[in-house]
Amino acid sequence: MDDADRERKLKTEFKNRGKIDVSRFKGLGEMPPADLKETTMDPKRRTLLRVITPPEDRLNTRERVESLMGRKPELRFAFIQEHAQSVGELLDV
Repeated sequence: MDDADRERKLKTEFKNRGKIDVSRFKGLGEMPPADLKETTMDPKRRTLLRVITPPEDRLNTRERVESLMGRKPELRFAFIQEHAQSVGELLDV
């Protein structure tokens, strides 16, 4: 949701509901446990998608997931540096 979407929803769907507080988090680790439970972990509200990789791609997939989601931020930084030009205006920094 971008700022324009947020403003539209506040004026239509949330009209006359009083003060609305919008929070944004960089990652799930920043969320208070109650918010995480309500927005992400609630089976009634979440969507789980199964991802299956072909056996021949598993090593590459493991390395990619580790570089993007692992404990070494320098790997994420290197990935961003390498691929930033290819996303053009889609990149929101």
